Amino acid sequence: MMKRAGTKSSHHHGFQLWQEGNHPIELSTKAITQQKLEYIYNNPVNAGLAYRPEDWSFNSASNYLNLESQKEVIILGPFIN
Repeated sequence: MMKRAGTKSSHHHGFQLWQEGNHPIELSTKAITQQKLEYIYNNPVNAGLAYRPEDWSFNSASNYLNLESQKEVIILGPFIN
């Protein structure tokens, strides 16, 4: 799949790992921010890399749930249920 994507692009050599494109979305409301955080947090769950978002050590889901974490995070609000 990555090899096929790389052959379709003139500026990649052999393979392409990341999807091209940039579609910025302004986090203008609490609802939009919550939706985007939940999407990001559920990516490793949907990929089968974690059972729950807070189990994935490379995101801040555990911080929002007031669980023990190895990283310091500035909490934006109570966005995760």
